[in-house]
Amino acid sequence: MNAKSDDPSDEDTRALGGELRVAVARIYSRFRSERGEGEMAEAAVIVLTALFKHGPQSLTELSRRARVTPSSMSQTVNRLVSGGHATRQKDPEDGRRVLFCLTPSGSEVARGALAARQDWLEGQLAQLSDEERLTLLQASRIMRRLADA
Repeated sequence: MNAKSDDPSDEDTRALGGELRVAVARIYSRFRSERGEGEMAEAAVIVLTALFKHGPQSLTELSRRARVTPSSMSQTVNRLVSGGHATRQKDPEDGRRVLFCLTPSGSEVARGALAARQDWLEGQLAQLSDEERLTLLQASRIMRRLADA
């Protein structure tokens, strides 16, 4: 047994890590479930919201952002293009690259998905005390710092 495993703070850190992973996973799962009846698949919504927030992107950029393979992303964007939610355009800076862009329909779906999730979250936060909201604000700043490290 190494010296670190006997340190109570190590055990506390492991327990905190476990609690944090579970909480983040459950919140993420709830965000994903906050969709309207018949709304498109989560993979498609992820692409539409990425294009909405960050503008036109290549297949590679979308794949990296969603943490999926390019072949998987290709299927998703092909469905979005055929459904009229996205278009393919040549990159004005590099004509060999293809960028995917939102159509007005895709923008509408992305806005709706983001609004539904935001409405759910704001509704949950409104039920908390001022002290709990302040604690979450502090925790969210720490979590961003961890994510950006």
